[in-house]
Amino acid sequence: METFDYIVIGGGSGGSAVAGRLAVDGTRRVCLLEAGGRNDNIFVKTPGFMPFIPQASNYRYETVPQKGLNGRIGYQPRGKGLGGSSAINAMVYIRGNRWDYDNWAGMGCTGWAYDDVLPYFRRSESNERGEDAYHGAGGPLFVSDQVSPNPTSEAFVESAAALQLRTNDDFNGERQEGFGLYQTTQRKGERWSAARGYVEPIRHQGNFAVRTNTLVDKLEIEGGRVTGVRVRRGGRSEMLYARRGVILSAGAFNSPQILMLSGIGPAEHLKQHGIEVVLDRSAVGANLQDHIDYVSGWETQSDVPLGGSLKGTLKMLGAMVEHRRKRTGAMTTCYAEAGGFWTVMPDSPAPDVQWHFVPAVLEDHGREKVKEHGFSLHACVLRPESRGTVRLGSKDSAAAPVIDPNFLDDERDMAVLRAGVRLSHRIAEAPPLTDYGPRDRHPIDLEDDAALDALIRDRADTVYHPVGTCRMGSDADAVVDPTLKLNGLDGLWIADASIMPKIVSGNTNAPSIVIGERCADFIKAAEAA
Repeated sequence: METFDYIVIGGGSGGSAVAGRLAVDGTRRVCLLEAGGRNDNIFVKTPGFMPFIPQASNYRYETVPQKGLNGRIGYQPRGKGLGGSSAINAMVYIRGNRWDYDNWAGMGCTGWAYDDVLPYFRRSESNERGEDAYHGAGGPLFVSDQVSPNPTSEAFVESAAALQLRTNDDFNGERQEGFGLYQTTQRKGERWSAARGYVEPIRHQGNFAVRTNTLVDKLEIEGGRVTGVRVRRGGRSEMLYARRGVILSAGAFNSPQILMLSGIGPAEHLKQHGIEVVLDRSAVGANLQDHIDYVSGWETQSDVPLGGSLKGTLKMLGAMVEHRRKRTGAMTTCYAEAGGFWTVMPDSPAPDVQWHFVPAVLEDHGREKVKEHGFSLHACVLRPESRGTVRLGSKDSAAAPVIDPNFLDDERDMAVLRAGVRLSHRIAEAPPLTDYGPRDRHPIDLEDDAALDALIRDRADTVYHPVGTCRMGSDADAVVDPTLKLNGLDGLWIADASIMPKIVSGNTNAPSIVIGERCADFIKAAEAA
């Protein structure tokens, strides 16, 4: 029965940040628990191997049948192992829009306006462009321009410009709107996960215990306080104690799952599973939001290096050799190399659609092998109105939670996505992308709303940004308060994307890291109080 000052559950983006910041000065004994392994291998570190990352690094969750997607079961990949989803994602560095955070503050999340969080984005970042009003240069998270972007990615940006859609070389600067190449969480041509930034440099410090392959069964609660964690490791059950507290950073699916397994959640649901109710909280597992996404695809007459043909495969073999020697070339790709943000609805307070351009043909999340050369263009709804849930399917912590994003339940989401898909096709049909002779893989009459809606419901799915299931707020129903402390019990904080009251307008990795950074500061402030 070991005792620590703090126990952090989950080594993903938020968990790595909070654990690293609490442990780095050596004054606290910190234990980081992670269900997966170290993710310290060539398939994780090499960006171009993203489609071949071992299954052990991915929970590979699925949703319940989605009525808004014609009854289809959606795919929900989530990172397993140190770095969490930052070890398997497309490495796109996006923070969201200023409006998102100001809106959080307006919703009762005091201290979370854009001007409050910007210093934390700057502190977390080491941007190769250097330091300015929006960017940092000395943080643990390396952010880089792409080493070897594909020519078609640059052509996409030029095609958007041909339609008078402005170019933007910094989506995290003064304005988000526009189209351009993404910056990535890479360093010298390798993936730079949250764990590489915050955990690996101090992993051998005597005050920092990093326990991988350790499954959390439940929180231990005594006298209105979380005092420890019961875990399974190496086939044995163990109890770990926390003198000062526990930080739950298991993500939008597993954080509410662990809370419910510990008796914290909707009382009736817990009773159905024979779990004693410690704290009745209906918001646990509710408010699930995710970016619903449609991928348009085109085959090309001229070669795109990431194609699956024999010629493309030989090119990729050469790229692997180049990457091992120089850390340059096609194997540095983040796949989602270019993209943009634009407003398609007249009443939107900020861009409402995001695009990710991929210089390869993608079908079924890349799980379906496509031999043809070509490119794909994702369009996702940035601020969906549809809300879903995460629930228990079993009392066994090793079992997958029941995930229902409730995609396209709100017709407003379909209206935004419909407009986004139409703009995708306008860009693909503008030069210089037209120089590649693109042929639409799923042709329909785009002006026919019914036909387009049917196609979207047949093919749309997540772009991997679930949030909101342990929402932050100042109201009595909120799961955590604006300092990320659990409402109703002492000794527990939550630090991951689950605390977002409303999803941010962009990729969620960088915001999750900042949530971890802020949680560490909130805890330090509580110590000093």
